[in-house]
Amino acid sequence: MSRTCQVTGRRPGFGHHVSHSHRRTNRRFGVNVQRKRYWVPSLGRHVTLRVSARGIKVIDVRGIDAVVAQVIRREGRI
Repeated sequence: MSRTCQVTGRRPGFGHHVSHSHRRTNRRFGVNVQRKRYWVPSLGRHVTLRVSARGIKVIDVRGIDAVVAQVIRREGRI
């Protein structure tokens, strides 16, 4: 399972560790993905989403019904 947010679509970023001597080695910037369970009144059931911290804030602002409808449109299922 890739660390991708189902709400925002955010994925890991890639870059370099840069040491004091300025040598560069590859690194990966992970996404803060959590598994959260929400009650969705329009579906009448609980839904488990893989969401980032930013995705949780988006759900708080837009509402779970609108966000779940968007995820279903994009992914085809939950």
